[in-house]
Amino acid sequence: MSLEISNLDVSIEGIKILRDINLTIPTGKMAGLIGHNGAGKTTLIRAIMGLLPPDKGSITFKGEDITRLPSHRRANMRISYMPEDRRLIPELTVTENMLMPAWANKIRDGEERLKWVYSLMPEIADFGERKALQLSGGQQKLVALGRALIPGREMILLDEPFEGVAPVLAKRLSAVIADLRGEGLTVLIAESDDSHSADLVDATWRIERGAVSQGRRDTSESSGLTDY
Repeated sequence: MSLEISNLDVSIEGIKILRDINLTIPTGKMAGLIGHNGAGKTTLIRAIMGLLPPDKGSITFKGEDITRLPSHRRANMRISYMPEDRRLIPELTVTENMLMPAWANKIRDGEERLKWVYSLMPEIADFGERKALQLSGGQQKLVALGRALIPGREMILLDEPFEGVAPVLAKRLSAVIADLRGEGLTVLIAESDDSHSADLVDATWRIERGAVSQGRRDTSESSGLTDY
């Protein structure tokens, strides 16, 4: 298995957000995490990335316990995260934003990785020298996805990748994510609904009113989240 989460509890400022999470995503598979805003999707992703410490439980990636591993060490394990709000640096160019993870994590083949990303999304190569603030929201989403793919060679976590994106760009994002299936990546897509990801994922967990029900084609272990 690629990602295994067992009995995970996470609190924020003393308020318990996630309770007894048990979730497994096999290597190279795509999974959806579906729930309304505030259901705990982002909290779980941040816990996986090491940005929030767990109260208890464990997170294992490819057989290694990463529960207490610092976030930068997880990035070095080729795990990456595309945040909902993109978090591009407005004053930097698209290319500079894309290469930032390579510089920060000392990825030696960052330039080659960038060429690969541009081959997946040639449209963002066309405005590589434009500053991020000059892009539309949908274009910024494409750049944020490309940036996450620079270090994310083993697993990528996508937080609301289609949120606030025009239909034509949402369709393009969906196509790019579908193309990742042939790259052997393990992918978790967190969304408010599965209108964009239903045909992409192999397994789905749904979060509603503090409970999780397993969706279609879900062959993995049970999981649980609590509303936030």
